[in-house]
Amino acid sequence: MLQQLSITEQQRSNREENDPAVCSVTVHWADLRDTWEDGRGMSRTLLKDGCVLSLDRKVGNFQTADVLIDGSRIIEVGPDLRARDAEVIPVGDSIVMPGFVDTHRHVWEGLFRNLGDHAPVRSGDPGALSCQIGPSYRPEDVFAGNLVGLLGAIDAGITTLLDWSHVQASPDHTESAIAAHREAGIRGVFAYGIPWWEPADPGQGRWLRGAASTHFSSTDQLLTLALAPRGPEFSTMVETRSDWELARELGARISVHAGVGDFGRKGKLAELAGAGLLGADTTYVNCATLSEDEIGMIADSGGSFSLSASAGMMLGYGMPPIQQLLDRQLRPSLSVDAESNVPTDMFTQMRTVISLQHANLFDLKLAGKAGLPNLLTTRRILEFATIDGARALGLDHVTGTLTPGKAADLVVLRTDKPNIHPINDPIGAVVWGMDTSNVDSVFVAGKPLKRNGELVGIDMDRVREMAYESRDHVARGSGLEVPAMRFAG
Repeated sequence: MLQQLSITEQQRSNREENDPAVCSVTVHWADLRDTWEDGRGMSRTLLKDGCVLSLDRKVGNFQTADVLIDGSRIIEVGPDLRARDAEVIPVGDSIVMPGFVDTHRHVWEGLFRNLGDHAPVRSGDPGALSCQIGPSYRPEDVFAGNLVGLLGAIDAGITTLLDWSHVQASPDHTESAIAAHREAGIRGVFAYGIPWWEPADPGQGRWLRGAASTHFSSTDQLLTLALAPRGPEFSTMVETRSDWELARELGARISVHAGVGDFGRKGKLAELAGAGLLGADTTYVNCATLSEDEIGMIADSGGSFSLSASAGMMLGYGMPPIQQLLDRQLRPSLSVDAESNVPTDMFTQMRTVISLQHANLFDLKLAGKAGLPNLLTTRRILEFATIDGARALGLDHVTGTLTPGKAADLVVLRTDKPNIHPINDPIGAVVWGMDTSNVDSVFVAGKPLKRNGELVGIDMDRVREMAYESRDHVARGSGLEVPAMRFAG
């Protein structure tokens, strides 16, 4: 019988935090039929008979239900929907849920994924890699890096991403980065940042204003604008104040690194607060070495947090402040940061954060501590990766849940693969069991960017050729050791 999934005490003692217990899904995967050609499709699409996780508590989650898309918007979620003139896509052996939201990634560095021991790492220094490779980037290298990075995100089920793009060495670099976003089709926040490896060009303010007027005349578009300043830990307070004032003049949100290794122990965030610059329009990334008082200052200002747990631990930024945020009833977002040594997907980020929180609490329990906080639930960590990410980007009215009226930014996750069936708890399956191989389809604003496990309308041979050519150019110019280059030719 079709019914909304129930909350059970067996899953978690906290009813507010937990959702479904079981989800029955059929055992045969129905191949999705191609309904879009040349980037155009029918105005109405009905995703039929999937296990639907809306993550909207008013809409609910469903054992079996449908999602009706009209153009770029979700117009109805529920069981047994009917829609005249809609293309019906059967998704019986799948979970349909909001797309993941990555709130901080240096996308242009995607040319240097998985460098392993060859990545330049100086403990607690976020600029080690970018400062070595950045000076060698041409505009065409920015395009190649951004395109391969954005496509990797889409392939992994990420529908919204903040691009922390501190490679703006010229207006042409900016144009190339934006062009890659247009081609990829992801919902993006382009966080304009000046290079960290050279003094700021006096023309930067003019360049940014020009890009803002040319490309970001409306907030109601797929790509919106933010500012990615160096921030008080990596620049003077005079420069910081100027950056904050420029962002607010342009109506752009701010994304800034804070609490990064030893840099975060110098009280710079408190200085930012003392200057009256904290605000609800700002997301603070990492935050590992901020004081409790500084975390409280951010919370009191309405600011948001982005945890790049995998990258932060690998780079020596400090232990992610997961419990400190949870103790204050704060809901952080999640982000990949840089792909030089971490995967491109949000499955990894979710598992990293929930595993760290559980491990820390169990260590305290083993040490005889009493009165410990609750374990982080799978429902809450999934919200960190979706709706809380959208909220950190100021886009929670647009995306992050499957809510009628919001944009049709969603993913279809296969449940018929041997890594995941039988499904016993669908949210648990997404958080603990799935990986990028389960991402069958990705829709952004109703447009399919991935179908049947393949990116739509992308010439991967062209993308691959550009990526290797740019990688080789930048590596040779920067002197970065890339082991694979030794085997070329």
